[in-house]
Amino acid sequence: MSVVGFDIGNENCIVAVARQRGIDVVLNEESKRETPAVVCFGEKQRFIGTAGAASLMMNPKNSVSQIKRLIGRKFSDPELQRDLQSLPFTVTEGLDGFPLIHARYLGEERTFTPTQVLAMVLSNLKSIAEKNLNTSVVDCCIGIPVYFIDLQRRAVMEAAAIAGLHPLRLFHETTATALAYGIYKTDLPENDQLNVAFVDVGHADMQVCIAGFKKGQLKILSHGFDPSLGGRDFDEVLFKHFAAEFKAQYRIDVYQNARACLRLRAACEKLKKVLSANPEAPLNIECLMDEKDVKGFITREEFERISAPILERVKAPLEKALAVAGLTVENIHSVEVVGSGSRFFGKEPRRTLNASECVARGCALECAIISPTFKVHEVHDGFPYSIALSWKGSAPDSDNGATDNQQNTVLFPKGNPIPSVKALTFYRSSTFSVDVMYTNIEGLQSPAKISTYTIGPIQSTKGERAKIKVKVRLNIHGIVSVESATMEEEIEIPVSSAKESHKESIKMDTDETSNNDSAAENDVNMQDAKTDFNGSCVGTENGTSAPEDKPVQMDADAKAGASKKKVKRTSVPVTEFVYGGMSAADLQKAVEKEFEMALQDRVMEETKDKKNAVEAYVYDMRNKLHDKYQEFVTGPEKEAFAAKLQEVEDWLYEDGEDETKGVYIAKLEELKKQGDPIEERYKENIERGPVSDQLVHCINSYRDAALSKDPKFDHIDVAEKQKVFNECTAAEAWLRDKKQQQDALPKYAQPALLSADLRRKAEALDRFCRPIMMKPKPAPPKPQTLPPTETPASPPQPANEQQTRDDEMTDPATDANGKAAEVAPPESIDTEKSDAAATSTA
Repeated sequence: MSVVGFDIGNENCIVAVARQRGIDVVLNEESKRETPAVVCFGEKQRFIGTAGAASLMMNPKNSVSQIKRLIGRKFSDPELQRDLQSLPFTVTEGLDGFPLIHARYLGEERTFTPTQVLAMVLSNLKSIAEKNLNTSVVDCCIGIPVYFIDLQRRAVMEAAAIAGLHPLRLFHETTATALAYGIYKTDLPENDQLNVAFVDVGHADMQVCIAGFKKGQLKILSHGFDPSLGGRDFDEVLFKHFAAEFKAQYRIDVYQNARACLRLRAACEKLKKVLSANPEAPLNIECLMDEKDVKGFITREEFERISAPILERVKAPLEKALAVAGLTVENIHSVEVVGSGSRFFGKEPRRTLNASECVARGCALECAIISPTFKVHEVHDGFPYSIALSWKGSAPDSDNGATDNQQNTVLFPKGNPIPSVKALTFYRSSTFSVDVMYTNIEGLQSPAKISTYTIGPIQSTKGERAKIKVKVRLNIHGIVSVESATMEEEIEIPVSSAKESHKESIKMDTDETSNNDSAAENDVNMQDAKTDFNGSCVGTENGTSAPEDKPVQMDADAKAGASKKKVKRTSVPVTEFVYGGMSAADLQKAVEKEFEMALQDRVMEETKDKKNAVEAYVYDMRNKLHDKYQEFVTGPEKEAFAAKLQEVEDWLYEDGEDETKGVYIAKLEELKKQGDPIEERYKENIERGPVSDQLVHCINSYRDAALSKDPKFDHIDVAEKQKVFNECTAAEAWLRDKKQQQDALPKYAQPALLSADLRRKAEALDRFCRPIMMKPKPAPPKPQTLPPTETPASPPQPANEQQTRDDEMTDPATDANGKAAEVAPPESIDTEKSDAAATSTA
């Protein structure tokens, strides 16, 4: 199971991996820790990440960036309209009211949804993680801003599905930062809570989180955010300042040139960083527009003056987070800054965390928390918005007649733990619908309605109003949905068939109605086993029985065992409609399109590799023809091959500039038909000497062994030794003859003696001689022992007589004179020639 965390920033992305030794940030193909969140559409393929950033200046209108600002938002959103003014690519309104991105891809105009582009970014991050882990990556944790609404969260989930990923959790970036901060701390208090504020001023947004730390525990106390306040706003202030200055001084309008705007914004971003450490800074750009070089200058005081309105906006999220947490400035132990800042809550900010990598590290840690592979502490996070359920008709837990009044109840108040499950009880006789909606969107310009769920048809066996329990879930990603609907009916079952009714109750999912069971049943429906929240929502079941749940007074016949009441539960169909969400059919089409584009990218990368192979072969062979291959090619052959190489080089930069993979493969094979014989002659000349020496050594070794008078070869027949000698003599004659033929030839001629022939000759000689010369010596004969003879029993001898008889017996290891015989040690055979002979004994 992969344990990977993705931090998708507005400008850059980071991939982190949890390992046994800790959290590692994965390097991309350029060995960088940050990967640009850019997708550039070309005439033949896409360029994503670092390759896309390299093409950004050259192809700005087809380079899509800051995609995080576009997903899950209506085209009419005023904030989105402000963002589009600074983006170089074209965005229009789609039929569904959401933005469509226009780009020229594969020679034609194409449109892409923001979700599709985000999926491309995720696919690139997925490939980076897979190359590092050498395994496929599916499970992951993705960081998202805390202010993301339901539709934006769903868009991230859909993008992940298109990219082939399965997010275990969409994790709030501020919570990930807090987790990365506290997971390794060993000095946290056990009883008193340590409150730490985390301030993240990103490229396009600002988020604040106040977290409470105890030993082994992390709890998010409050959130604060401004989704349109970030570092780019300070860049934009400088951009507008210099754009106006250059228009007055140099008479150029950078707004009329997309490339000039990109270059000026990049220069302003660098200037902002210089001003953070210096009182003044210059700005110089060569050939900004109309072949004009521009110069500018600004001081830190002037920069702060023109940025004053933006600096005032920083206070609001800080004050809001403090108020929601119910704390004062004195209750804040420390302030951790991720991004940029000066003083917050009257305290000097700390930079304990890596500002760029903390979110990715926190996401990887959270993925490890959810994964069964690692065992770490659980994190208690809260939802930033308040969610309500709305419907027409009577209130829940009421069987009064239905009305047309619009009813609603807050199910998940602001700060509600994630995940949570709550249930409501309705009394309906026909299909009805409920709406999931925000109670306060806090100026995010988002529709109040999130989704609508149609519950029904309802098929009651009694033909009257039925009790419907609706379960609503706020899942681990912060997405709200109606999980299920169940109809409950009371039925009477004869007591005489008690055993049959018990089996039937298992199939029908029924329970007896009693005083003890009623409250317990409500508790189970009220909250999920994995949910941690306090209290109950207005209009939900809170432990009191509905009219139908009251215990029934049984008469004398019933007490005698006439009948028994059961509760039968039947699932009711639930149909979901998400406002602005992607349908299952559209999601499948997006998956197929992403697969086609990824395949096209792979084919083009392979085509580039083949083209580069042709180009490299041309340059390499041209240099070698005048260097190491010079003696192995004739003059006419050299001129013809050099002309062919020049022809292919010209073709590469003219007609062959944009060809298919097969054409480049064929062109390389055509060149190798002329170049391979030259390379083969050079290679043979280099290898022939060492291989020839190996054959000579083999001949001499076997011939010396055949003529040797060493006792270890005495067991080999003389005729067999003569065969070995003759074979060695024949091989030597063959080698001498071939060498004479080869020495008579020039180096540019076809070799008469090949290294492969020499290897085959040595192998044949070894196969013939080895079985003869490595023949093991025969084993020595075993000593014969006489069978024991029966002798008549003799009376016991004295001890001294018995010892005398024993001394007179001859030991097998002594000779006739009583001396110890010398046993010859086993002869050893040369281990280099035969392993089997080395184990034989004389």
